[in-house]
Amino acid sequence: MNSKAAYIKQRLSLREPLREALDIVAELAEALSLEKNGDLDGALEIVSSRYPSCTDFERAFPSLCFSIATGVGKTRLMGACIAWLYLQKGIRNFFVLAPNLTIYEKLIEDFGNPNYSKYVFNGIAEFVYNRPVVITGDNYEQQGILFRDTEIRINIFNISKFNRDAAPASKGKEKGKPPRMKRLAEYLGHSYWSYLSGLNDLVILMDEAHRYHADASRNAINELKPVLGLELTATPTDEKGLPFRNIVYEYTLARALADGKYIKNPAIATRKNFQPKGLTDKEIEIIKLEDAVSLHWDTKTELEVYSRTNGVEKVKPFILVVCRDINHARETADYLRSASFFNGAFSDKVLQIDSSTRKDDEVERQFVELENADNDIEIVVHVNMLKEGWDVRNLYTIVPLRAANASILIEQTIGRGLRLPYNGERTGVDKIDKLTVVAHDNFDKVIAEAQNPESVLNKFTYIEIPEEELGAKTVAVTALPRVENEVQQETERIASIKDEGERRKATRSLDAKKAIINALPSFSAAEGVTSSADLLKPEVRQLVMQKVEHDLGQGQINLFAGEILVEAGIAYADTVASYRKNSIDIPRMDLVKGDVPVWFEDFDLDVTSGFDFRIMAEEIIRRNLKDNMVDTIGVQQGALGRETPKNQIVAEVLNYSTEVDYDSNADLLHKLARQALEKLESTLDDTTQLPTLVYQARKFIAANIGDQMKKHFRMGEPHYREPKVLPFVKIEQWDGSALALNGYKDYRDPVTPVNTIPKYVYRGFEKACHFEYKFDSKAEKELAFVLEHDIQVLKWLRPAPNQFRIYWQNNTKRYEPDFIVETAYSIYMIETKAANELDSREVLEKTAAALRYCSYATGFTTANNGKPWKYLLIPHDQVATTSSFEYLAGRFEMKC
Repeated sequence: MNSKAAYIKQRLSLREPLREALDIVAELAEALSLEKNGDLDGALEIVSSRYPSCTDFERAFPSLCFSIATGVGKTRLMGACIAWLYLQKGIRNFFVLAPNLTIYEKLIEDFGNPNYSKYVFNGIAEFVYNRPVVITGDNYEQQGILFRDTEIRINIFNISKFNRDAAPASKGKEKGKPPRMKRLAEYLGHSYWSYLSGLNDLVILMDEAHRYHADASRNAINELKPVLGLELTATPTDEKGLPFRNIVYEYTLARALADGKYIKNPAIATRKNFQPKGLTDKEIEIIKLEDAVSLHWDTKTELEVYSRTNGVEKVKPFILVVCRDINHARETADYLRSASFFNGAFSDKVLQIDSSTRKDDEVERQFVELENADNDIEIVVHVNMLKEGWDVRNLYTIVPLRAANASILIEQTIGRGLRLPYNGERTGVDKIDKLTVVAHDNFDKVIAEAQNPESVLNKFTYIEIPEEELGAKTVAVTALPRVENEVQQETERIASIKDEGERRKATRSLDAKKAIINALPSFSAAEGVTSSADLLKPEVRQLVMQKVEHDLGQGQINLFAGEILVEAGIAYADTVASYRKNSIDIPRMDLVKGDVPVWFEDFDLDVTSGFDFRIMAEEIIRRNLKDNMVDTIGVQQGALGRETPKNQIVAEVLNYSTEVDYDSNADLLHKLARQALEKLESTLDDTTQLPTLVYQARKFIAANIGDQMKKHFRMGEPHYREPKVLPFVKIEQWDGSALALNGYKDYRDPVTPVNTIPKYVYRGFEKACHFEYKFDSKAEKELAFVLEHDIQVLKWLRPAPNQFRIYWQNNTKRYEPDFIVETAYSIYMIETKAANELDSREVLEKTAAALRYCSYATGFTTANNGKPWKYLLIPHDQVATTSSFEYLAGRFEMKC
């Protein structure tokens, strides 16, 4: 791992997707020359060999796109990249493009104001005394200290101003003059454009990069001649809807939702049994606004309880109301402030912000301070705030009043409220981690669009297969182990024998070999078999022959069983010798983890907050767009349940948390429910209302209890169960596909471009346990070359997916190592992995499982005079055809 990258990741506390992206920047920046007007084709070959999704830079310089979902932290990644390029490569000149004025102003604060809460360089000691100089599209003409050797310069331009200042004027008094950036600047002795384009270390960073693929922007950016471009966007498609061809990393909205860590869970809400028929548009708007307040109050209470319970900062949520135009916004804001709306509860808590109010200093101040807990605003009314760059973390409820189709609601509206308030990560509290869009009149259409596989909620990748590849016909292929391949070839030879007697004799001999091969892996140490070498012992031979005889007698009567048994006796030694020559002794075991021990510690319920409820009149139903989970918010008194209040609470706690088992925790559950009821009863003037209150608020009460129980939830560490180990298993066949035309290659043949390596089936192996294999990467193909040519390697195997029974991720996934290699003294399990993924949780879990297998395998084999098992985890960039296996084994062996 690059030490500077590790330092920056630690100092900036980067989230996992940003850590992965920074590693890629570090890897490729080290591999590329970063020279002005360098070899573009050569640079593309380097990048595409490592990241096949990058097939074209689409610019006149190396430019890498990082597709990262809104809310994950693209700006923070830009800061990390600038820090690494300066600290590692000495680059001091950067040019940052913003897509609009909002992001432009935000980036100036992000990069230039150390007192700003979101300053991107906080923690980088080198930038404390050498703070980067920020040059903007508004002050570049006044800069006069551009040539100090030690300063880091970050130019930040709004793309519209950049295009305007870089393009020739076309009318008015400016007509005929050079573009503003290309005019002579006296303090420079030439134009600012000439200064920028003449820099030998200029790196350009493009925020919301999909905005800069139009011809005018592309041409102007190309003229700057940077040494490297870094593009960041959540939607890597150009103006024609075509996916970018220079993507090297993706963390899509769908992936972020699936991970459930860094963004809110979006949900659509409507009133239960809502019937718009007969209602005017105005009446529908009022219902949506009233229900938004019910949702808002519910979220506000949840946030306050969470703040008190966990001792963290208070977060004040707000509602965003999106209107059709300024007149509509004014009417809506006036209504929300009026006594007709919740008796004037929001008279001083509504902010209308659009082009008619934006210049009001007080309105602007309140808008900028929306995230502050002491800001009074709880409803923002806006006409066109749904655009990139509005970066707030306390927006929880959105009410679109203007007409919008389902896809726009999902792709634009939801994106504005995805950011999370607490360290940018989910808390585990559903209502705090949820964004709600109130869409009574569009509910079904939005749900249908959310379930569309092409929706951004479900589309895991923007990297699409080129059309020409879609038309390439493929066929299914099966690679048999050498032992079985020899049987198949013998079967084909026998079929060509014309003499019936000779053919029958040959068939019996082949049937005998197959019967022996099928019987061999079924023996254990209890029967005297600790390795394939024991198969030659007379006593084991006798056991195998008994098994052969037994198997021949199973099923349909075999009239030739006696003849086959005789042939088996004759062929036994040669068959076993062939089996051992073409196999590796892979101990068979089912490596699984045992049950996780869990329990709840006894405690008393904290009722100091979170138990202040009002009896409401109706219910709102809300549905998550990603997982279709549905919850309801009570706003109406309904039919009361038949169960007692205490039993209702207990039942809801069990529904709320799947971790709570009634039989094991009945006493605690009833105790906590009783304490909750005592508190609730104390808040009521009329205690006969208690059953009604409990029925309406039962979900919230249960959630409060469940959340407190979670704090007292204890979980032990599951351990792998000690497996029963058998000495060896058969080598499994693997199945795959190959191009129907020209789909096979010799493994020694070079393949270009390298992203086509997975398409082919490779042949020509002499030491492998199969005659042909497929490879997923250049590193795997080159490692196979090393194994074939290294004198220390006796045999090797690329295992089929079902070769091992090594389970990980709570026994839900099976580990599939890349290679098994046998030398004179050891057997190695090998994994090749992208260098930037070595520290990922998935790799670490797989490594732990593989090491445990090797430990059990070694315990068995060494106790029986066999070879120890070792595990190698090899970074992809450390494998070359010139590598020796001894070097790789010595450097990358993982220890338990």
